[in-house]
Amino acid sequence: MKRMLLILTAALASAPMVAVAEDAPPEVFQPWTARGHAIQEPLGGLKGDAARGRKVAISGSKGNCLACHRMPIPEEEFHGELGPSLVKIGSKYDEGKLRLRVVDIQELLPDSLMPPMYMNPADLTDVAKKFQGRTVLTAQEVEDLVAYLLTLK
Repeated sequence: MKRMLLILTAALASAPMVAVAEDAPPEVFQPWTARGHAIQEPLGGLKGDAARGRKVAISGSKGNCLACHRMPIPEEEFHGELGPSLVKIGSKYDEGKLRLRVVDIQELLPDSLMPPMYMNPADLTDVAKKFQGRTVLTAQEVEDLVAYLLTLK
Protein backbone atom coordinates (compact mmCIF):
# COMPACT_ATOMS: atom_id res chain seq x y z
CA MET A 1 0.00 0.00 0.00
CA LYS A 2 2.81 2.43 0.83
CA ARG A 3 4.45 1.73 -2.56
CA MET A 4 1.17 2.48 -4.32
CA LEU A 5 0.74 5.76 -2.44
CA LEU A 6 4.32 6.85 -3.20
CA ILE A 7 3.88 6.12 -6.91
CA LEU A 8 0.53 7.91 -6.97
CA THR A 9 2.05 10.91 -5.20
CA ALA A 10 4.84 11.05 -7.78
CA ALA A 11 2.40 10.74 -10.69
CA LEU A 12 0.15 13.48 -9.37
CA ALA A 13 2.83 15.82 -8.02
CA SER A 14 2.13 18.48 -10.64
CA ALA A 15 -1.66 18.18 -10.43
CA PRO A 16 -3.50 21.01 -8.70
CA MET A 17 -5.23 19.89 -5.53
CA VAL A 18 -8.25 21.42 -3.86
CA ALA A 19 -8.74 21.82 -0.17
CA VAL A 20 -11.45 19.75 1.43
CA ALA A 21 -13.54 21.65 3.93
CA GLU A 22 -12.69 19.91 7.19
CA ASP A 23 -16.11 20.70 8.61
CA ALA A 24 -17.95 19.20 5.61
CA PRO A 25 -19.39 15.81 6.60
CA PRO A 26 -17.99 12.87 4.65
CA GLU A 27 -20.35 11.10 2.29
CA VAL A 28 -21.94 7.92 3.62
CA PHE A 29 -19.97 5.08 2.03
CA GLN A 30 -22.08 2.94 -0.31
CA PRO A 31 -20.98 -0.71 0.10
CA TRP A 32 -20.37 -2.62 -3.11
CA THR A 33 -19.77 -6.23 -4.09
CA ALA A 34 -17.75 -7.45 -7.05
CA ARG A 35 -19.03 -10.53 -8.88
CA GLY A 36 -17.69 -11.89 -12.14
CA HIS A 37 -15.06 -9.13 -12.41
CA ALA A 38 -17.73 -6.44 -12.20
CA ILE A 39 -19.86 -4.33 -9.88
CA GLN A 40 -23.20 -4.67 -11.61
CA GLU A 41 -25.31 -2.34 -9.47
CA PRO A 42 -24.71 1.43 -9.52
CA LEU A 43 -23.32 2.69 -6.22
CA GLY A 44 -26.22 3.77 -4.04
CA GLY A 45 -28.57 3.24 -7.00
CA LEU A 46 -27.28 6.50 -8.52
CA LYS A 47 -27.52 7.39 -12.20
CA GLY A 48 -24.38 8.71 -13.87
CA ASP A 49 -24.11 11.75 -16.13
CA ALA A 50 -21.46 11.53 -18.88
CA ALA A 51 -20.87 15.31 -19.09
CA ARG A 52 -20.13 15.50 -15.37
CA GLY A 53 -18.02 12.34 -15.68
CA ARG A 54 -15.85 13.96 -18.34
CA LYS A 55 -15.16 16.79 -15.91
CA VAL A 56 -14.22 14.27 -13.20
CA ALA A 57 -11.81 12.57 -15.63
CA ILE A 58 -10.06 15.86 -16.41
CA SER A 59 -10.05 17.35 -12.91
CA GLY A 60 -6.68 17.23 -11.18
CA SER A 61 -8.43 17.22 -7.83
CA LYS A 62 -10.84 14.41 -8.61
CA GLY A 63 -10.33 11.47 -10.99
CA ASN A 64 -7.28 13.00 -12.68
CA CYS A 65 -7.39 10.19 -15.25
CA LEU A 66 -5.19 12.17 -17.62
CA ALA A 67 -2.25 11.91 -15.21
CA CYS A 68 -1.86 8.25 -16.20
CA HIS A 69 -4.09 7.58 -19.23
CA ARG A 70 -4.46 8.76 -22.82
CA MET A 71 -8.02 9.91 -23.45
CA PRO A 72 -9.93 11.46 -26.37
CA ILE A 73 -9.77 14.92 -24.81
CA PRO A 74 -7.72 16.91 -27.34
CA GLU A 75 -8.05 20.26 -25.59
CA GLU A 76 -6.01 18.93 -22.66
CA GLU A 77 -2.29 18.98 -23.45
CA PHE A 78 -0.94 16.39 -21.05
CA HIS A 79 -1.94 12.74 -21.30
CA GLY A 80 -0.10 10.16 -19.22
CA GLU A 81 1.23 6.88 -20.49
CA LEU A 82 1.62 4.99 -17.21
CA GLY A 83 -1.79 3.31 -17.53
CA PRO A 84 -3.56 1.86 -20.58
CA SER A 85 -5.23 4.12 -23.12
CA LEU A 86 -8.89 4.82 -22.39
CA VAL A 87 -9.65 6.01 -25.93
CA LYS A 88 -12.06 3.13 -26.77
CA ILE A 89 -12.58 1.70 -23.29
CA GLY A 90 -16.39 1.82 -23.65
CA SER A 91 -16.15 -0.72 -26.48
CA LYS A 92 -14.00 -3.06 -24.42
CA TYR A 93 -15.90 -3.22 -21.11
CA ASP A 94 -19.52 -3.03 -20.02
CA GLU A 95 -20.80 -0.76 -17.25
CA GLY A 96 -20.22 -3.22 -14.39
CA LYS A 97 -16.66 -4.00 -15.46
CA LEU A 98 -15.85 -0.31 -15.85
CA ARG A 99 -17.33 0.41 -12.43
CA LEU A 100 -15.06 -2.15 -10.74
CA ARG A 101 -12.02 -0.75 -12.55
CA VAL A 102 -12.80 2.76 -11.32
CA VAL A 103 -13.83 1.72 -7.80
CA ASP A 104 -10.86 -0.58 -7.12
CA ILE A 105 -8.78 -1.98 -9.98
CA GLN A 106 -6.72 -3.85 -7.40
CA GLU A 107 -9.61 -6.30 -7.02
CA LEU A 108 -8.63 -7.49 -10.52
CA LEU A 109 -4.97 -6.53 -10.67
CA PRO A 110 -3.47 -6.51 -7.15
CA ASP A 111 -0.19 -4.98 -8.37
CA SER A 112 -1.87 -2.12 -10.25
CA LEU A 113 -0.47 1.33 -9.58
CA MET A 114 -3.93 2.90 -9.86
CA PRO A 115 -5.32 3.74 -6.44
CA PRO A 116 -8.80 2.65 -5.41
CA MET A 117 -11.16 5.54 -6.12
CA TYR A 118 -13.97 4.31 -3.90
CA MET A 119 -12.51 2.23 -1.09
CA ASN A 120 -14.25 1.94 2.27
CA PRO A 121 -12.64 4.70 4.37
CA ALA A 122 -12.80 2.40 7.41
CA ASP A 123 -10.21 0.19 5.69
CA LEU A 124 -7.67 3.01 5.29
CA THR A 125 -4.86 3.86 7.71
CA ASP A 126 -2.42 6.78 8.00
CA VAL A 127 -4.83 9.27 6.43
CA ALA A 128 -4.52 13.02 6.99
CA LYS A 129 -7.24 14.29 9.32
CA LYS A 130 -9.05 16.33 6.66
CA PHE A 131 -9.33 13.23 4.44
CA GLN A 132 -10.39 10.75 7.11
CA GLY A 133 -13.71 9.07 6.42
CA ARG A 134 -13.59 10.09 2.75
CA THR A 135 -13.17 8.32 -0.56
CA VAL A 136 -11.18 9.74 -3.49
CA LEU A 137 -14.39 10.06 -5.52
CA THR A 138 -17.95 10.21 -4.25
CA ALA A 139 -20.42 7.53 -5.32
CA GLN A 140 -22.00 10.07 -7.69
CA GLU A 141 -18.62 10.93 -9.22
CA VAL A 142 -17.90 7.23 -9.77
CA GLU A 143 -21.22 6.80 -11.56
CA ASP A 144 -20.64 9.96 -13.62
CA LEU A 145 -17.17 8.76 -14.62
CA VAL A 146 -18.51 5.32 -15.58
CA ALA A 147 -21.22 6.98 -17.70
CA TYR A 148 -18.52 9.01 -19.48
CA LEU A 149 -16.22 6.03 -20.02
CA LEU A 150 -19.13 4.14 -21.60
CA THR A 151 -19.29 6.83 -24.31
CA LEU A 152 -15.69 6.18 -25.36
CA LYS A 153 -16.29 3.78 -28.26
